[in-house]
Amino acid sequence: MVIQMGSKALFSWSGGKDSALALYEVLGTRSCDIASLITTVTGEYDRVSMHGVRSLLLEMQADSLGLRLEKVIIPRNASNEEYENSLERALLKYKGSGVDSVIYGDIFLEEIRKYREEQLGKLGLGCVFPIWGRDSLSLARTFIEAGFKAVVVCVDSTLLDGGFAGREFDRDFITDLPPDIDPCGENGEFHTFVYDGPVFRERVKFVKGEIVLRDGRFYYCDLLPQ
Repeated sequence: MVIQMGSKALFSWSGGKDSALALYEVLGTRSCDIASLITTVTGEYDRVSMHGVRSLLLEMQADSLGLRLEKVIIPRNASNEEYENSLERALLKYKGSGVDSVIYGDIFLEEIRKYREEQLGKLGLGCVFPIWGRDSLSLARTFIEAGFKAVVVCVDSTLLDGGFAGREFDRDFITDLPPDIDPCGENGEFHTFVYDGPVFRERVKFVKGEIVLRDGRFYYCDLLPQ
């Protein structure tokens, strides 16, 4: 789907670099009105699902971006049905106010794109993928060269060494990645938190906390809001 000039859209916001790049692209073209960011938050932890970032930092991001934030609250270990029902309620609320599509920062995973298109199609909403099909290494370099700043907040240790958790997402990080790891972590190797860049009005301030291993698999770097 191509964004129509003057249309209203929701932006699926993870807080990470791919979301930031897609937002950068959309804002640069001024092709639509972004009604709100929309982010899944695990209720018991009050953190962004999968990324593990505190909800307060998510709110600070949205404030610096100058955009509304819609949190979709799901329970810990939510089933697909629970996730889909919670998301559907939020999407239908915005559809009622004129939103006709949702923007995503996905790059190349066909099964994810197909899933999103099928789920939103049932609701009469379209999907937009501004950075789809682009080379991951080029995207990573574009992110850095544009002036974005991000920290790695989660690493899947079955795919990448846990020592990468807590590092800055910069040229050295990309250089140090094993050759079989996608430079944007599109296969779930790692997740990031963006705290500064050309789409932000001011830097999101935080300090790094402890790095912990969860479920014997995921290394999380806690970020503490300042």
